[in-house]
Amino acid sequence: MNFFKHLATVTRHRRTVRKLCFKCGLIKQGLAHDLSKFSPAEFWAGVKYYQGNRSPQAREREVIGYSAAWLHHKGKNKHHFEYWTDYANGQKVYVEMPAKYLAEMICDRIAASKTYLKDGYDKSFPLKYLEERTDKQGMNPNTYAALKRFLTVLKEEGEDEMFKQLKQFVKENKKTTK
Repeated sequence: MNFFKHLATVTRHRRTVRKLCFKCGLIKQGLAHDLSKFSPAEFWAGVKYYQGNRSPQAREREVIGYSAAWLHHKGKNKHHFEYWTDYANGQKVYVEMPAKYLAEMICDRIAASKTYLKDGYDKSFPLKYLEERTDKQGMNPNTYAALKRFLTVLKEEGEDEMFKQLKQFVKENKKTTK
């Protein structure tokens, strides 16, 4: 039973992210978003730890102390700020995310909120999640500032205005980073 419920959740999430990415002009990223969730390393853990109201990775962490699925996922998907962490001279380096991946991360956060909260979704939730549950110490300060700025616009002015500004941000900050 969890197989079909997890498959439906992943599919619903990807569909929502795709629609949001298209609003930013990120067609390729919208189509390719989270394809790693169908890999055995992520999919079967998602089935095993499925709950329906939050990421199965959270439950996997509670049960075994870490999430192998998350380690795989963040290493394959540039729209997670954790992907942009490196080490240099024995120190962690938090690299600023390119605009197109920051925009995809915003779409991902909104879509995850809509997917798990369903009718309880409120446009203030992605900002609340950032402020209360995101490891800000592990994020580049410029990335955090931009993320917070766009999620604040979402909360205060709505999706249309936020996506208008986000699309412009992506356009103005095109980089060759792949």
